[in-house]
Amino acid sequence: MNIEKDFLIPFTGLKNGKHSFDFKVDSSFFENYNYNDFNHINAEINVLFDKKINLFELHFTAKGIANVPCDVTNQDFDMPIESEIDLVVKFGDSFNDDHDEILIIPFNEHQLNVAQYIYEMIVLAIPQKRVHPGVKDGTLDSAALDYLGYVNEDEDEFGDLFDDEDEDIFNLIDDLDEEEDVEEEEENTNKDIDPRWAELKKLLTDK
Repeated sequence: MNIEKDFLIPFTGLKNGKHSFDFKVDSSFFENYNYNDFNHINAEINVLFDKKINLFELHFTAKGIANVPCDVTNQDFDMPIESEIDLVVKFGDSFNDDHDEILIIPFNEHQLNVAQYIYEMIVLAIPQKRVHPGVKDGTLDSAALDYLGYVNEDEDEFGDLFDDEDEDIFNLIDDLDEEEDVEEEEENTNKDIDPRWAELKKLLTDK
């Protein structure tokens, strides 16, 4: 899918002053960048384009929803996405985007492609650690939380319990949640504690 034409701002015919441009992105937009760090996403983008005599000033804002798996329980949830960035566009002999907030485009250019900046703005708005809001407020019904003995705690305290390197813990939780229905059927005949939960609690105790 070629997204170039869908995210172009033609500025040659614009009068000096502020102009507003709206864009929408979904999961197909991120396929162009081989980025799939969520289940699906929908976001609306507004670009306030201020055309001046020798340069342009752009203000990007994004609002949307990204569906992601919880790092603690592996349950999917909708996470609000909000972000904004600023960009200054100047003219020069050749294209140069080495600076994060300043873009140099050739003098003979007549339109501006903003797709890359929209992509970067949204990706940076998605946190590396994603925790279901029901974990934070204690309303989520999860076998993982029950076995961990988690009760409603301060968000920072919960963040200290898990970090991005707790792959063993997260993998155990994933396996157990997937088999939750099977385990419930066997519950009446097997009263022993699943040895994998014992291993999970041992990991937490040893931290």
